[in-house]
Amino acid sequence: MNLNYELRAKRFKAKKSLGQNFLVDEDTIDFIASLANPDDEILEIGAGLGFVTERLVQSAKKVVALEIDKDAIKVLNQNLSKYDNFTLIEQDILKTDITTLLFEAEKIKVIANIPYYITSPILAHLLGEIDDINYKTRKMISEINLMVQLEVANRIIADENSQNKEYGQLSILSQMYSDPEIIRIVPKKAFSPSPKVDSAIVRFKINDEPKCPISPLLRRTVRAIFMSRRKNIKNSLKNAGFVEVENTLQKCGIDVNERGEKLSIRKIYSLSLALEEFNK
Repeated sequence: MNLNYELRAKRFKAKKSLGQNFLVDEDTIDFIASLANPDDEILEIGAGLGFVTERLVQSAKKVVALEIDKDAIKVLNQNLSKYDNFTLIEQDILKTDITTLLFEAEKIKVIANIPYYITSPILAHLLGEIDDINYKTRKMISEINLMVQLEVANRIIADENSQNKEYGQLSILSQMYSDPEIIRIVPKKAFSPSPKVDSAIVRFKINDEPKCPISPLLRRTVRAIFMSRRKNIKNSLKNAGFVEVENTLQKCGIDVNERGEKLSIRKIYSLSLALEEFNK
């Protein structure tokens, strides 16, 4: 543990309302910095006190950082204004059109250590809805490296064979246009103040094409399947307003008593396509 990071973090009053837990473990900071190459242009979401940022500006061609805490912004300006390749923007990522930021590269990398309670909204903002093939923000990103709760990381990478009901809408959203993988487990002691749970860094390698073709009813089907986990797939679809459900499931070779979390992304696509015949 780098005492300098710890002391700097403790001198700053972390705000619970913003979900602030500052990464102070030097090995993990070094690891994150190693994800940036000299030719990379980086969007850092949630720069905090700049411990990671200070390393990124030395590793990457350009770093654009978003931060909303005015007190943290003062620290960032004080410590990083000397770097010509650094731009700080006081703005909420969820209110930011990334395509308007001053990047020169065709593709950028995203590095983010964000409040965990907004993980899903931020992922949706970066990746777009599952049926939005031409989402401009996703198309300008080559890779996302995101710090999240370990439990959430397991949900992101889960599939139909996963245990403990980890597979769900977040898994589909994350995997439709990317290949997410956990690249590092980060213990809670690596932060100041320490959160109650361990974290993980998830890397999303963005793909140009979706995992499966997009049908008009795909998003509605996904929502129906995972909104009612305790119900079998027949009842979940019926409750969502679908008709001719039994016939459609039989046509797809799916047991009416099966649960949605046992269907792969491609199987869900096939089901959504079959439902289209009776549900316009």
